[in-house]
Amino acid sequence: MGQTVGFDNEKYISEQASYIRDRMRNFDGRLYIEFGGKLLADLHASRVLPGYDPNVKARLLKELQSDAEIIVCIHAGAIEERKMRADYGITYDTEAMRLIDDLGEWGLTVSSVVITRWQGEPAAKAFMTKLQNRGIHVYTHKPTRGYPTDIDMIVSDEGYGVNPRIEVTKPLVVVTGPGPGSGKMATCLSQIYHDTRLGQRALYAKFETFPIWSLPLKHPVNIAYEAATLDLHDANLIDPFHLEATGETAVNYNRDVESFPILRAILARIRGGENVYRSPTEMGVNRAGFAIVNDEVCREAAKQEVVRRYLRCVSEYAVGVADKAQFEKADLLMKELSLTPEYRKVVPEARKAAENALKAAESGLNDERKNLAVFCGAAIELPSGEIITGKNSTLLHAATAAILNATKYLAGVPDDIPLLSPLVIESIAKLKREVLHRKNASLDVDEMLIALSIGSALTPMVQVCVDTLPSLRGCKMHLTHVPTPGDEAGLRKLGINLTADTLFASKRLFEE
Repeated sequence: MGQTVGFDNEKYISEQASYIRDRMRNFDGRLYIEFGGKLLADLHASRVLPGYDPNVKARLLKELQSDAEIIVCIHAGAIEERKMRADYGITYDTEAMRLIDDLGEWGLTVSSVVITRWQGEPAAKAFMTKLQNRGIHVYTHKPTRGYPTDIDMIVSDEGYGVNPRIEVTKPLVVVTGPGPGSGKMATCLSQIYHDTRLGQRALYAKFETFPIWSLPLKHPVNIAYEAATLDLHDANLIDPFHLEATGETAVNYNRDVESFPILRAILARIRGGENVYRSPTEMGVNRAGFAIVNDEVCREAAKQEVVRRYLRCVSEYAVGVADKAQFEKADLLMKELSLTPEYRKVVPEARKAAENALKAAESGLNDERKNLAVFCGAAIELPSGEIITGKNSTLLHAATAAILNATKYLAGVPDDIPLLSPLVIESIAKLKREVLHRKNASLDVDEMLIALSIGSALTPMVQVCVDTLPSLRGCKMHLTHVPTPGDEAGLRKLGINLTADTLFASKRLFEE
């Protein structure tokens, strides 16, 4: 059975655009909106809110395009340190450039880029030159003196006044950037300071999809947000400022609540003592909760996401990427929803595939596998709900076998017909062993996709299977082992939601 829709994109765009326009109309001045989270390709939202278009925020901006322009912020330190986006496997500066390109494909122009907390970093200088040579306006903002405690210094010519004013022309300015800590809020406040000095009315607002303030605190969708931000140590809570001011409960998260008194004081100082917002919730403009059309569907999807995040954290903890605090928080969130890893159907099926591989080798039915260090299994859940498995061999990784089996199932090709010729696989393996001097010669997913595309040019049956690959986007997959770089890269390209156990597919410490 296909997944039922839980979120209405058209309702969301209509509600969200109307609400932002109302905020602009009621204020009657330039509105700077800090866009938190992902502006494009918001895959987390699409997983926990089935039906959510990952690019619906770009569609929203198209709706507001006549009034809006976009500024992209990036932290100079993130460029210098070559900080990586774990979800895409690329650096933050590369992500910023990709964001500019992707927005351009939507017909949305980035008016300028701001390198924040600039201290003359060499890599940040090179990044700035690269953008300027492509005709993009680039500004640099230094760390704000006195932040966060010295309000007099912050709101002065030596604080925000040190930064150059970014030239803007539209009444709505969307300020976005790759990842947290990019300096979006500081850029907004610096702009409001300069606009006010010039006698122009300007205001700040926050656009943050999660947590969804209108849902209960312990709603699975909000808990899934905590699971998604384990590295940031975010925690949801009832907004105490909103409760005190209105008597109504609204959900926010710790960083926004903790920073609100400072933000409110800064805005009040800029605006001559006027307090615009009573709470972080009032400051926000997100209306995602009002576009949920099937709560049960979203609850189930969010539970699946919590399990996915837990399993990913377990794997990252095993390889030293995640720390113990993240692991313990992930475990606590699982307990809050009374979940186990087996709640994700592909988990027991993948483990069963690995057990079957081991039994086959022990019984002598598959002698070649006796030389393998580890018996690995993989399982993928198709959109129909059917679960397809695969196991490793001297020729293929378990994930590779599962993908091939899934394409054959979708294309109606009998399971016993190989899509890749053993001669071709062995030829690639020989190249890896004898020319590239690789220890592991079996095909990972990335290599398989290339081999499959070559085979499709020669065999119509293979082409039919290749045509089914887009159907795997968004499917759940589990491996009984930590994926190799080639498997992870290939599965990411296919858009598969991967989880894995902490078993290593090889006894070697270094995997090519």
